[in-house]
Amino acid sequence: MAIATGAIGAQAAQPAAKASSGNPIFPGWYADPEAAVFDNTYWIYPTSSLPYAQQTYFDAFSSKDLVTWTKHPGILKIQDIRWAKQALWAPAVVENGGKYYFFFAANDIQNDQQVGGIGVAVADKPDGPYRDLLGKPLVGKFHNGAQPIDQFVFKDDDGTWYMIYGGWKHANIVRLKDDFTGVLPMADGTVFKEITPAPEYVEGSLMFKRNGKYYYLWSEGGWTGPDYSVAYAIGDSPTGPFKRIGKILQQDPTIGTGAGHNSIFRGDDDTWYIVYHRHPLGDSDGNHRQVAIDRMVFDAQGHILPVKMTNEGVAPRPLR
Repeated sequence: MAIATGAIGAQAAQPAAKASSGNPIFPGWYADPEAAVFDNTYWIYPTSSLPYAQQTYFDAFSSKDLVTWTKHPGILKIQDIRWAKQALWAPAVVENGGKYYFFFAANDIQNDQQVGGIGVAVADKPDGPYRDLLGKPLVGKFHNGAQPIDQFVFKDDDGTWYMIYGGWKHANIVRLKDDFTGVLPMADGTVFKEITPAPEYVEGSLMFKRNGKYYYLWSEGGWTGPDYSVAYAIGDSPTGPFKRIGKILQQDPTIGTGAGHNSIFRGDDDTWYIVYHRHPLGDSDGNHRQVAIDRMVFDAQGHILPVKMTNEGVAPRPLR
């Protein structure tokens, strides 16, 4: 037990509060961050950015203020997914009915004869441990040319759950069963509806709704290179149609390169934050990716302004 000494019983010095998050916001090589808010806490679920043979687990990070982050290691591991043999990446995590569902890509399948694709795991807490829900992929085949990777799960205002996913320059949207055990036809009978927004589309889908409009964000360029970036479109429904408006996030030769595969935090006063990964300047190793956070701002017409990447990150923002 510490004992205060001195004329006025001075207490031990406390660490000074951080003025900003800084970028990267936590140490280590991580990518494809999924941002979520559970139990009045910010959560980020990233890919462990390592060579495929080592990319076999997921860590998570939590924060009360966007500035100080706590690591939760190994919340889902490849040995707990019997059909997964090679590489886990691109989490998407949602709460549904008091359970937490962790969607992921595994095995990097190249054709329909290989086993892999998009899986889903479930846990009782945001930090797991997660267990495989189905014992098989939720989506394990190519549809409309889309490789089954890089999924994002979106709940519309009417309670309908959708999953947007796809690589190899094709994007699909599917309607999920309420228990996430499968997919359902759309109103027109389509199950896997292609919504590829532009020829430049590569991967990394994200969707959110603001002022009655659906914003669709995705990544372009090569994920290992400096030209990785984020573009967006706006539509009147989650199924589009979507037409590319332009890039909002790309490399800055004074800050970092390869900025892409983003997620979003939204404050209760229409303050928005973009969470993404980027490569350090001067580093050519494609797996050397770090997670960063910066402000995302809209103009009066609802268009997203180009994001200014920073080394400072964002100011503290405790949740109410």
